[in-house]
Amino acid sequence: MRVLIFDAGISNAHSIAKALRAADAAADVRTDLTLLPSADCLVLPGVGAFGPAAQALAPYREALRTAVTQGLPVLGICLGMQLLFDRSPESPGGGLDVLAGEITALPTRRRPHMGWNRLAVGPDQPPLGLDWAYFAHSYVCHPADPAAIWATTAHDEVRFVCALRRGSVWGVQFHPEKSSRAGIAFLRRFLREVRCG
Repeated sequence: MRVLIFDAGISNAHSIAKALRAADAAADVRTDLTLLPSADCLVLPGVGAFGPAAQALAPYREALRTAVTQGLPVLGICLGMQLLFDRSPESPGGGLDVLAGEITALPTRRRPHMGWNRLAVGPDQPPLGLDWAYFAHSYVCHPADPAAIWATTAHDEVRFVCALRRGSVWGVQFHPEKSSRAGIAFLRRFLREVRCG
């Protein structure tokens, strides 16, 4: 199984590669898309702001979007999840536009939100496989489709989406690579579902 971690210079892709190795997967960290046609799944990590990340992603946007809309499983992590959407009113630039909705600043007293939070899985949603996860972010997503919301969490009494899923498109606001053994188990689950597809 070939896992492609796309590194557009907006993340510490090697941290997620290490976590995927711990989850028994071989992952290729690449700054180009030469392996995209042969990849079994795509992992899109990211840290920072939507605008600069969208600018870094722009040369690869159409190829990535085409692959994902044609069924390539993708896991977006933190900013990587936000880039699955089209836009953020807070920043210029366009994401991959594979999910409808927008990205806005987290409307809390304390920002960024950093630390461990309990996750609440939505009704009619399958278990995530972890109850707590580590977060480091200042922005949140607002999916247009409520059925895509997998789980939420809260910071300063503001509840927001922290995991979403629509078909083979998965996104998490938390960092599984920083979420101890439960985070590794979550990555294993993603990989298992990709294999069983």
